[in-house]
Amino acid sequence: MSAVSQRVHLVLLTAWTILWFAVVQPHGGFSWHYLRTGGELLYAGPARPDGGLNLYAHHPELQMGPVSFLAAGLFNPFPEQVGQFLAAALMSLLGLVILVVAGRSAAWHFLGTGTNHQRLRQRVLIAGLAFIPMWIEVAVRFGHLDDVLALFFTALAVRALTRGNPAATGAFLALAMDSKPTALAFLPLLLALPRAQWARAGLWCAALVALVWAPFLLGAPHSFAAAEFTIPNQPASALRWLGVDDPRTPSWDRPAQAAAGLALGCVAVLRGRWPAVVLLGANARIVLDPSVYTYYTASVLLGTLLWDVIGQRRLVPWWSWIALLTLYGAVFVVPDDAARGLIRLGFVAVSTAYVLFWPVRDRRRPRGGRRAPVAVPFAFFGERDGLQSPPSS
Repeated sequence: MSAVSQRVHLVLLTAWTILWFAVVQPHGGFSWHYLRTGGELLYAGPARPDGGLNLYAHHPELQMGPVSFLAAGLFNPFPEQVGQFLAAALMSLLGLVILVVAGRSAAWHFLGTGTNHQRLRQRVLIAGLAFIPMWIEVAVRFGHLDDVLALFFTALAVRALTRGNPAATGAFLALAMDSKPTALAFLPLLLALPRAQWARAGLWCAALVALVWAPFLLGAPHSFAAAEFTIPNQPASALRWLGVDDPRTPSWDRPAQAAAGLALGCVAVLRGRWPAVVLLGANARIVLDPSVYTYYTASVLLGTLLWDVIGQRRLVPWWSWIALLTLYGAVFVVPDDAARGLIRLGFVAVSTAYVLFWPVRDRRRPRGGRRAPVAVPFAFFGERDGLQSPPSS
């Protein structure tokens, strides 16, 4: 098979991304001003009383992590519209990189099992066609660099996990949390490493989180006030169906989101279904969050992408399309707020039960109990030909 034919799906996904970018970009950047402001404040340092390490103490509405503001500040020397365009273009490109990373992660995960890589490429293509519209939603329409970086670093953590690299896995998960605190729910990915590697991965993760956040919390103790920032409880939220009628975020809500995501992720790892960790963490967020912004769905689509290409063997990645149609499509075709909230709740309940309990054959154990030879090299995903199976730990 020629190198060109092996890359057809990347060409199609690139064209799909450009199309969505062209449609959305003229009306995009809805929330970019938060990132631009945060970047200006962080780089201003002591020159501004509300800048530098005082950023979160004076601006609790800026719920992004320091790494996101450091990255956003790189675009501030440009005129605002130019900077926003360049940032949107870069964030869109990262969506394509995530698809390649997901494909490489799956290819390495199934190395030595006789996996049909043509089918794997098709699975990435079909799932990617669902993933890209939601990625453009978060990257271009809203311009949420914090979510983009958190999901990008999480995808890199999955790649490091499949390669058995504990230091990189811990470091990338830390960078995800340093970009967006809600990435804490993806931490159970560390437990998917061999037990002997937990300490090393955990130390890397804890050290990088402390390195980034400690200066703010120690230098400006009032930064803890950012954790108390609340938003309205929307009529279309799943919280309403759970009986929570508080007009704004309940005090227990964000700790509950983190706890639920961590608990579900740990259960997934214990059941040998670590590719479901990101989906379960995202589910915990959307079912307990008082808001219903469409860009939240991007984290769900990353979760379904990882599940569809790594966690199961079906050619058609149903969950990526189910998530897109129910969580994003319903916004346009279901006018009733309460009905949309019920749909969100239903998706979370069904998808969570499926990835945790539905029988899934372990594709790393070929029929007959023998490791099958690698039938197709990883040229499509950028790996060298002739890779050998990684040593067992």
